[in-house]
Amino acid sequence: MKPTRKPFPWHIVVFLAPALLIYTAFMIFPLVDSLRLSLFAPNSAGQEVFVGLSNYTRLFTDELWAPRLWGALRNNFVFFLIHMLVQNPIALFLASLLSSRFIRGRSIYRTLIFTPTVLSVVLIGFIWKLILSPLWGRSLFQPLGINPGPLLGLPETALPAISLISVWQWVGVPMMLFLAALIGISDEIIEAARVDGATGWDVFWRIKLPLIMPTVGIVAVLTFVGNFNAFDLVYTMQGALASPEFSTDLLGTLFYRTFFGFQLQLGSPTMGATVAGVMFLIILAGVLFYLYVFQRRLLRVEN
Repeated sequence: MKPTRKPFPWHIVVFLAPALLIYTAFMIFPLVDSLRLSLFAPNSAGQEVFVGLSNYTRLFTDELWAPRLWGALRNNFVFFLIHMLVQNPIALFLASLLSSRFIRGRSIYRTLIFTPTVLSVVLIGFIWKLILSPLWGRSLFQPLGINPGPLLGLPETALPAISLISVWQWVGVPMMLFLAALIGISDEIIEAARVDGATGWDVFWRIKLPLIMPTVGIVAVLTFVGNFNAFDLVYTMQGALASPEFSTDLLGTLFYRTFFGFQLQLGSPTMGATVAGVMFLIILAGVLFYLYVFQRRLLRVEN
């Protein structure tokens, strides 16, 4: 007797088709078309002609493009490192506290910490620009005996200040991811460790942290992708020129100025698409590194 073949799961196709069509139309197609556009350049007649990787070579080597690209790339890595070294450890610390049964009002604290993530970036940028303004913010800091100075007006402090504002806004997202992972740990494992004489630090370092390492990896790669797509907060607070002296310039603001133009600078869709292509390749490299190094190591440990 021949084994009966299972019917094809058409219901899955029916449910996934609308989402796949929308995602393809608004995400995949624009991405592919942007990569295609980065391989073209206008000729003397204004027509687009295929130039291969010449735009990428020009972007990395031309004296007009290379300084801005390398500066934005350096700032983007600083922006990412501040989030990795400040935002994620703080989020893990808050999640550990708020997962404890001995903390009263845990739901209120979770809500308050998560609230900035749902606020408008324009609103947050405007409010923090007023707070850090030497004119308007002076009345807030004088009673505390603090004189922060023009943090957003100095090239040395503008990027760290904006990075910490972004940390304040988005710390609730990794906190909730860590919190969900910590809550999912069985209480029996924790109680068994305490019976064996483990301290609170031992329980966290030897039991909780190894069990939530997959979540740590996911938070790290989400932070990487989000930071290398960052644009709106810098644009809101420092404008498209990423003042002062391009010290807050990220790949996102460089792409905006290049593609759409700004003030007397004319926009170049082909060079803007090239900047977007560089952003895509950097993000792709980071995600592949996570999948083939970090994720494989986790699977090897679990097995």
